[in-house]
Amino acid sequence: MINDKAFERKVNRDIDRANKDLATLGDDGVAGLSRKVEQLADDAKKMAAGPVNTFNKEVGQGLSQYNAKVQNIADRVPGGFSKKVAVYPWVTITMSLAFGLLLGVLLKPGRV
Repeated sequence: MINDKAFERKVNRDIDRANKDLATLGDDGVAGLSRKVEQLADDAKKMAAGPVNTFNKEVGQGLSQYNAKVQNIADRVPGGFSKKVAVYPWVTITMSLAFGLLLGVLLKPGRV
């Protein structure tokens, strides 16, 4: 049979060993988990990079075509409208809002 002091030393050694093992396991576990998360994130980025680039190119082309059509229409308006819009954009925005409100009043007179 083990006396009280020897039993206490053995328990303390076992606790210290368990703490060291848990610390080592915890560090390795966290590092391994961190590596796995980084690997999954990198894989997801690689998988998404192709479709995202394709989408960005298609959107860029669509916006370029839209801008070209709008510019063509603005150039056809007499009186140098496109140049005035470029110089005074806030006037154009205000006029657009006023036109929209007027159109709203005309189309929905009961809601005013």
